[in-house]
Amino acid sequence: MKSKKTLLAIALMSAGAVAHAQSSVTLYGRLDAGIEYMNGLPGNNGTGHTSRFRQESGDWGTSLWGLKGVEDLGGGTKAVFQLEGAFSTATGSLGLNGSLFDRIANVGLSNDQFGTFLMGRQLQIANGDWDFDPFGQSNWSSASLVRGRNWEHTSNNISYQSPKFGGVDVYGEYGLGNSTSFNEGAPGAATGRTDGLQVTYTNSLFQLRGIYDEIRDPINGALDNPFTASREYFAGANLFLGKFKVQAAYTAERTSGGVLTPAGSPSAPTTADMEWGGVTYQATPAAALIAAVYHVNANNGGGNATIYTIGGSYNISKRTLFDIQIASVHNSSTANFGLDANSEGPGGLNDGSFNENPVPGHSQTGVYAGIQHSF
Repeated sequence: MKSKKTLLAIALMSAGAVAHAQSSVTLYGRLDAGIEYMNGLPGNNGTGHTSRFRQESGDWGTSLWGLKGVEDLGGGTKAVFQLEGAFSTATGSLGLNGSLFDRIANVGLSNDQFGTFLMGRQLQIANGDWDFDPFGQSNWSSASLVRGRNWEHTSNNISYQSPKFGGVDVYGEYGLGNSTSFNEGAPGAATGRTDGLQVTYTNSLFQLRGIYDEIRDPINGALDNPFTASREYFAGANLFLGKFKVQAAYTAERTSGGVLTPAGSPSAPTTADMEWGGVTYQATPAAALIAAVYHVNANNGGGNATIYTIGGSYNISKRTLFDIQIASVHNSSTANFGLDANSEGPGGLNDGSFNENPVPGHSQTGVYAGIQHSF
């Protein structure tokens, strides 16, 4: 009898261990903080020049935390979920409009042979530019010259990620507007209908990616602003040369024309073309040096701007690094692009909020140094 009870106990313990192995939940996150200096800022009346120091959060990478889980359903299929939200290490406040999971909130099914299907809130497909940006779409990089368009998040999303076949994988998204009008957004939505397709080819020497996406205006469903509601065409390349990684990309933002001038905007561009190139030198397993140039040109008097930047990181452990970046943006006479991904419009106090866009035609320079820890 005793031996039977012992066998039963062992069997129950084994069953519990198997059940535990088939289902898991992971807590993860990233904390980024540093000190930042910037000059070339406008005064409160939108003219002149001033500068500031501040304690920043997220310049090298967004501070975030999240949960992701997987349950083995058998036959190679798994149920998966992910919840992720941004926050500020400077103030402890949550990211977008105080939302707990403003970046990602989705659930779906995954199969190694057939791919992954997800539903819920996700990063907009243009975030795929990240892999080809030498500074990984840090605060002062490619997103700055399209005024944050490539940082967008989309709700009510359906996505599919394929497995790799011969080095090629395909990713697609479709974001429902959840409105009675097909292209518009639900009341209070940041975007209207969104969609996109991404194709990537990867081998040991290089990587190529093409992306098509569109973001609709939540109010009228139109494509009426290259930086907020437009189609984007992206082509990027990574070249892996030992300790060096060379990166280059081109994006084209296109509207349907008939763009209305945003309130207070110095111009109303209908197109914007951006290209960039850069190199990362992995000097040691811990130390990396980065240099890059980003350029944008907007039509209809929107002008052009160029960011020149250098920086680097040093890992003091597997999870903690120090980072630094020095950047300067130079504008043509009608352009007012800033280092930060500011909305259109003049700098200074405008409707009670401070916009850091420089005075049109003027430059802006900044430097920050910080620490980042991942868990």
